[in-house]
Amino acid sequence: MTTDSELRRLLVTGGAGFIGSNFVRYWRNTHPRDRVVVLDALTYAGNRANLADLEGKDNFRFVEGDIRDRALIETLLQENAIDTIAHFAAESHVDRSILSPDAFIQTNVVGSFALLNAFRTIWEERGKPQHNRFLHVSTDEVYGSLNPDDPPFSETTPYAPNSPYSASKAGSDHLARAYHHTYGLPTIITNCSNNYGPYHFPEKLIPLTCINILLGKVLPVYGDGQNIRDWLYVEDHCRALDAVIHRGQPGETYNIGGNNEVKNIDLVRLLCDLMDELAPDLPTRPAQDLITFVKDRPGHDRRYAINATKIKTELGWTPQETVERGLRRTIEWYLAHLDWWKPLLSQDYQDYYRKVYRA
Repeated sequence: MTTDSELRRLLVTGGAGFIGSNFVRYWRNTHPRDRVVVLDALTYAGNRANLADLEGKDNFRFVEGDIRDRALIETLLQENAIDTIAHFAAESHVDRSILSPDAFIQTNVVGSFALLNAFRTIWEERGKPQHNRFLHVSTDEVYGSLNPDDPPFSETTPYAPNSPYSASKAGSDHLARAYHHTYGLPTIITNCSNNYGPYHFPEKLIPLTCINILLGKVLPVYGDGQNIRDWLYVEDHCRALDAVIHRGQPGETYNIGGNNEVKNIDLVRLLCDLMDELAPDLPTRPAQDLITFVKDRPGHDRRYAINATKIKTELGWTPQETVERGLRRTIEWYLAHLDWWKPLLSQDYQDYYRKVYRA
């Protein structure tokens, strides 16, 4: 049983986004006595409806606000006696970073800087408690691109970001690391592979494919479709972050991967086959007839792969979901939650979609 001294009081930034909201729900189910405060600016990918089932519950609070607002952060840390920050808030879509990189620098770099400064101030005022944690959730994209025969990314792989998004995340990683080594701040960095699962905003590959199949729209695949990604079911990611918060060492980095390397075209074909099986009355069947190759993304990284040996050996975490089982669970969720994703297909989203895919 968890004792009062072991209870945590978390501030979850970006907690209304995809991974953040899954983490909040996971944490509430796994550690129901812990206090969880969500801070989210509710930009296009932040959706308060993602947390609707938690509104009004004990030990849960939602605050709309910007992580760049240091005064707000310090107030929240003080008022709620926060001892743990789980930092998810980020602009995260590569295509958007290519079209408009400004927001990525502001949120991912300037915002992370403000958050680290606020946490440092309160942490030092409290006498630098050892159990405090600042979890900085990052991406494998900071490592750049792999060739087909290259070994997977490890925690010692040199950084080589290739997009404005990955460069901005690399910058925030370096800040988190520097604040530990300079000030002793108890920061931990995690670099994860591509997540998927419930509450994923429709612009990303898996929900975009599922929704376009349901709408009978083309399925855009960049270039030759041979780009490889490692896919991590979001619930597996949440379990890994739990292990990092409770057993990870400050100043360390942990890579989190799903052990599921899949070519983009193979992933889209698998989604098509599962949709043919699970979704009745599709406008186009077989769904693979909708696959359309489009002009490649500028600077498109060829392959990502994660070596997750460190988190397995040191913290005892391994992913539980295969990509086939995880995709099935994800599709079933989207089929059951049309009321969640249909309102997200706004005019702004349609305009963005046309810019990116010329469709």
